[in-house]
Amino acid sequence: MNKKVLVPISDGIEELEAIGIIDTLRRADADVTVASVNNLKITGSYGTKIIADKLIEECADEQYDLIVLPGGLPGAEHLRDSQVLTSLLKKQASNGKYYAAICASPTVVLQFHGLLDGKKATVNPALSDDLIIKDEIDKRVVVDGNCITSRARGTVLEFAIQLIELLFDKSKAEEIKTDMLSQ
Repeated sequence: MNKKVLVPISDGIEELEAIGIIDTLRRADADVTVASVNNLKITGSYGTKIIADKLIEECADEQYDLIVLPGGLPGAEHLRDSQVLTSLLKKQASNGKYYAAICASPTVVLQFHGLLDGKKATVNPALSDDLIIKDEIDKRVVVDGNCITSRARGTVLEFAIQLIELLFDKSKAEEIKTDMLSQ
């Protein structure tokens, strides 16, 4: 059974994180929708052009097994400011479904909107002072219930593999990990 995943993007997003997440989840046969909170064609923080599948407004009434946010600045700030995305994330959390963020997005988006309240998390080291609960700050990937966070672009594959394990199972995660890392 395919799992539905939403990956929101915006101008200024960390493109390595966005592409790493999208690519890895698609290798696991997840049904990944890339939705922009700005325009269909965005420019990442290092100048890479990415074309979204649709605009976030077209996702407002959809349900997802996972919503996962890349980081980067000012990309994470654009994600934070999207009312449609905020509504989707809050509904995701209240329904006990998975939501995840990497790099700047754990604090800039999730914590800002109260989605890290009482949760252990990690964040990009440059933003570690902003994180309220610092118990797991040095971990590369942190899973606390239905919330998954990761540090930065250097942890994106590990993060995506963890998401596959949660969405599917350990066997599928190992299969994708072996395929990607043994070549």
